[in-house]
Amino acid sequence: MRAWVAGQDWLTLERLPAYAPELNPVELLWSAIKTRELANLTGDHLTDVADATERGIHRVCSDTHLPWSFLTHTGLIIHNHSPQNKRKPQ
Repeated sequence: MRAWVAGQDWLTLERLPAYAPELNPVELLWSAIKTRELANLTGDHLTDVADATERGIHRVCSDTHLPWSFLTHTGLIIHNHSPQNKRKPQ
């Protein structure tokens, strides 16, 4: 993996702590779902929880700004350029 990564000039790897919820946008997604769709949920079956979770994910994704706010909150950035893989001459 290290050799492959070293050959990708477009790729930058960052070392992250083993557990860093403040750097993980998914933690903010879970928080948003737990305070609404999963709040006080007492389903009789696991499918009740799965369905409520799916509704929460759809709610969050239907908002054009909310998912990006999770990423912004972490301070992480997604660069909007396509990777340019350079092939070595054979």
